[in-house]
Amino acid sequence: MAAWSAVLVRLAAVVSRPEVEECINNPRLSYEQLAQFLEGLSDQPLTLEQKNFVRVLVDNDRLVVLPEISAVYDSLKHAQEGIKDAEITSAFAMDEFALKNLLTGLEQKFGCQIQANVTIDPELIGGVRIAVGDEVIDASVRGKLSAMATALQN
Repeated sequence: MAAWSAVLVRLAAVVSRPEVEECINNPRLSYEQLAQFLEGLSDQPLTLEQKNFVRVLVDNDRLVVLPEISAVYDSLKHAQEGIKDAEITSAFAMDEFALKNLLTGLEQKFGCQIQANVTIDPELIGGVRIAVGDEVIDASVRGKLSAMATALQN
């Protein structure tokens, strides 16, 4: 599973490049030429199964959906392995210790391993906003101010 995940991520990155998109949309390239071109752009050799997968996508004009295929595959892989993705947005950069403590707390709350993607958004003013699946924990100053404004209006 991990090998396929890595290949899908690499291929998705390749087809997302503007110069590759031009080749994909070039009607003068045959399916065979396009498949060989993509296989050649991969930084590691593809297995026979992976080459066949690329050829199926090429033959069905579906190369542009490779990023979505990669994302869906990763989410299914994580579900199989009991891993949840967390989108953590922080007002300031978090040091390794703070992030580790936060992840430990989230893993205890959700009862599974958490894989985090951390982004910085100074508009939060302070604190963090965490999205794990459908659940959102807004512990940001901006979120608290927004909740207070709503409460005062009601």
